[in-house]
Amino acid sequence: MEKFQNKYRIPSARHPYWDYRWPGAYFITICTQNRVHYFGKINNGKMVLSNVGIIADILWHEIPHHAPNVELGAFVVMPNHVHGILILTENGNDNDNDNVTVETLHATSLPLSQPPTDQSFQPIRSYQNEPMAKISPKPNSVSTIVRSYKSAVTKHARRLGLEFAWQSRFHDHIIRDTKSFNRITHYIINNPANWREDKFFK
Repeated sequence: MEKFQNKYRIPSARHPYWDYRWPGAYFITICTQNRVHYFGKINNGKMVLSNVGIIADILWHEIPHHAPNVELGAFVVMPNHVHGILILTENGNDNDNDNVTVETLHATSLPLSQPPTDQSFQPIRSYQNEPMAKISPKPNSVSTIVRSYKSAVTKHARRLGLEFAWQSRFHDHIIRDTKSFNRITHYIINNPANWREDKFFK
């Protein structure tokens, strides 16, 4: 594995051939640090929010006010994580279609000019050695939206003197079709009732 700043580079969890500014639906999961139950507890299959949980819930619903290219799908705050669907309705980079880069965070960016179809979804083998500014999350991207949300929750929790911390990264899944969208929506809505079977149960 290549080294960066004399430390081992952590590969990005993002899909390496997909620009996370492209229109689409994205299933997002963000966990608390060490899976601590900062957000509240499950009582009789219902989520009872703590003060930090209320902040996490309110600020998620504020996302479209700060990112106009985003619509919200199903969302739930769980004791130690949040699940939500972000729907990006436009690229947000129409003036730069000839120089769209895939957001890979810790890895070098890959040049792509348009979203791949199922037939054209092939590995890109030429890597560009971009400056750090090029590698950073791009405006209107999933990573930028999630990073801003996490930052806002942390800021408000600390302002109120509440103990809280996120884990450093987040999980995402590109939702490919209506069947998957409906399945994931159902999973999110029923997550509190199925808490003990959840992989994040602790």
